[in-house]
Amino acid sequence: MTETGQIGFSQRLQLPWLEYTANLALSGFDRREMTQSLQEYLRDKLSVGGQSERGNREKAISILLGIWLVGKPDFPELRLMGLELLRTLPRQQQVPVHWGMTMAVYPFFGVVAENLGRLLRLQETVSSAQVLRRLKERYGERETVLRAAKRILRVFVDWGVLMDTETPGVYRHVEENRVSPQGDVVPWLLLARLVANDAHSGALKVLAQHPSLFPFSMETPSPRTFENRKDVTVRSYGFENEVFLTIGPS
Repeated sequence: MTETGQIGFSQRLQLPWLEYTANLALSGFDRREMTQSLQEYLRDKLSVGGQSERGNREKAISILLGIWLVGKPDFPELRLMGLELLRTLPRQQQVPVHWGMTMAVYPFFGVVAENLGRLLRLQETVSSAQVLRRLKERYGERETVLRAAKRILRVFVDWGVLMDTETPGVYRHVEENRVSPQGDVVPWLLLARLVANDAHSGALKVLAQHPSLFPFSMETPSPRTFENRKDVTVRSYGFENEVFLTIGPS
């Protein structure tokens, strides 16, 4: 089966770059100011000495702005909620928020994470070839897809959720990041996963255990967590009253 669509996330972004971008957004910088600040911040990190309008630095800035300023997920409030979480969370607890927002704006990031997560549930190590094989089944032999997927796998290593092994191109899972059941991070992360879903709908338990969230360990929140949200519909189905969430009012 071949799937079309934009990849979007095609650069190897470091986690501190997302943190820096989010802090600019939290400080009230507009797009022009953020672009100028990111140009200066990344000047000695990407395309050193380069002035190309579409060099790696410019592409990285476009993605960073997409995540924390201008990207348009179908649930716009998600970004505002994510920024507020970053305002209060300690730095070491912020990875789930950057992960969720990236996945919501650039669903391909979540597709790579999902395929990797499924494999990690079956085996201790995973090769990039195994992940790429599954992506080929979904997207076909598209060089842009394979190149972007390889970079995203390296992003996972850079962000500390995946570890290189002695064999090049083979990775091992890092110990899961436990997300506290207190606070709003878990519900927000599940909303981010919901936004990344094509149907913008999903079973609550399935969302909490989704393989694209493989770096994180969390408890399934109570349906009551979402019942007061006007932008999320909560419904129960079946004999066991399985709870489904859908973006949008009832």
